[in-house]
Amino acid sequence: MNFYNDNKSLKFYLSHPVMDKIIKLKERDFADSDNDMMAPTDVEDAIDNYDKVLEIVGDLAANVLEANAEDVDHEGPQVVDNEIVYAKGTKKNHEILRDAGLYGMSLPRKYKGLNFPYVPYVMAAEIVSRADAGFANIWGLQDCAETIYEFASDEIKDKYLPLINEGFTCSMALTEPDAGSDLQSVRLKATFDDEHNCWRLNGVKRFITNGDADIQLVLARSEEGTTDGRGLSYFLYDRRDNAVTVRRIENKLGIKGSPTAELVFNNAPALLIGERRLGLIKYVMSLMNGARLGVGAQSVGLAEAAYHEALNYAQQREQFGKAIINFPQVYEMLGTMRAKIDATRSLLYETSRFVDLYKAYDSVSKERSLSAEERQDMKYSQRCADMMTPMLKLFASEYANQIAYDCIQVHGGSGFMKEYKCERLYRDARILSIYEGTSQLQVVAAIRFIGNGAYLKRIEEYEAMPIAEELMPLRERIMKMKESYLKIVETADKFGTSSEAYDFLARRMVEAMGHLIMSHLLLQDSSRVIETQRYKDAKTQEHSDSETLRLCDSETLKFCKSCKIIIALGEAEIAKILTFVENFKEEDLAMYNVQCTMKNV
Repeated sequence: MNFYNDNKSLKFYLSHPVMDKIIKLKERDFADSDNDMMAPTDVEDAIDNYDKVLEIVGDLAANVLEANAEDVDHEGPQVVDNEIVYAKGTKKNHEILRDAGLYGMSLPRKYKGLNFPYVPYVMAAEIVSRADAGFANIWGLQDCAETIYEFASDEIKDKYLPLINEGFTCSMALTEPDAGSDLQSVRLKATFDDEHNCWRLNGVKRFITNGDADIQLVLARSEEGTTDGRGLSYFLYDRRDNAVTVRRIENKLGIKGSPTAELVFNNAPALLIGERRLGLIKYVMSLMNGARLGVGAQSVGLAEAAYHEALNYAQQREQFGKAIINFPQVYEMLGTMRAKIDATRSLLYETSRFVDLYKAYDSVSKERSLSAEERQDMKYSQRCADMMTPMLKLFASEYANQIAYDCIQVHGGSGFMKEYKCERLYRDARILSIYEGTSQLQVVAAIRFIGNGAYLKRIEEYEAMPIAEELMPLRERIMKMKESYLKIVETADKFGTSSEAYDFLARRMVEAMGHLIMSHLLLQDSSRVIETQRYKDAKTQEHSDSETLRLCDSETLKFCKSCKIIIALGEAEIAKILTFVENFKEEDLAMYNVQCTMKNV
């Protein structure tokens, strides 16, 4: 088994036309190829390198990580002598991926990284998550390494980033007992120690994923007398200083291999990341976007695992004289699961490409001045990344939960038993729509792009893109969906964008837009494989054996089927939303408010 080679969609997205531009920016037009034997010489060489590394990840994921997942779930981590000790399987996973040089894949080669763009890095995260979603939190470093690289001083980067490749783990210590989603309320105190020329951290952090990691990025209140986000700064704590007490490991529903801890900082020495006061406003917001991209990959990977588990069972399980996959109620469920995975994976790599572009431009800008065109492209890519990220986090995590649920349903009574891994996948999935910002918070992040028309502008850009002629009827259906979406927004706007009624309807507007975006993305993907199929048909037999061409036959069918299903789902959901919004009255809020009295209702 190999979780990369058995998923042709990954190779498809790795060969996306925009990758040429991303790779050239990341590799500075291959300026290092003459001096560094690890640096690629051209785009083709870079893609080949990504492909080979992802094949290694796919092999280890399928044959090591996945094989250990069940035992890790049962054993879990524990606290020994004030240190968190991983389960035996987690230790093995960590050591094997460390020895393979697969930590810090996106870091520059000067810090012992592979200098990979986000797209192949996110693919690796998806593959790891398919094997064990909990371990993805340890291996993926929660975007901490990238945050250090982007914002820390050269001294900090030189000291800590090379350690990532040696297996140093990372965590972000943000939440507190009284500050969960409301990070402006963080109280953990940071004071400067003049004698030792360092900061000191005192306080409690709770729900810290991979708590007690080697390198911890800590949000703390550095400014006396402040109560909001403007008084918060960001710090790096080195676990080797032994100034943090692990109060406990949380007893969780799922992802048990990844320890979630409550930590007490006891005058812990720390280094300031970037500038004071920008901890939440700049650095954590950047970190959270990266972490949400990671949860998107985690969600798609877990959903892929659940789908394969359901598919294999449906093909083998016989009832009433035939395999249950032959029953419409079952194959409809499986087809919908497949389509939801394809839709969110398309959104995942669209988002990753935008992140790649603006991050690459930002890195280049530190070495030379960007041209006016480059600055514009950077600004546009960042805006698109900002608006796609909450949409990805919302739909990928919610769909992963639905797919894990349906996986159990396909198994019937067997799915409720621990002998089958679908119950573990179901438990693991539940956190995806909660951590790194709940689904409700993703709506809050996304709704402003509804209000300012940014999503609608992107939809119009999708509409202007060429597609295969045979797909035009599908595009027309999507355009009719857009008309309904515009009616939804127009009706909601009448209540006033600052009203409680508008906030109440926000999720429905965001979900309607999400269906439009995913429909367009799958339409574009379907068109690309159709055009590649045409290219194949035009070639002589001697050229028809390339990997890109070989995958077209199956991929053309798969993308087109998924596109039709997602459009049909979108049509139904947007129609329901429109009916609800058009019939909604401001006084209806009282029906849903559980604190209202009968008199109010």
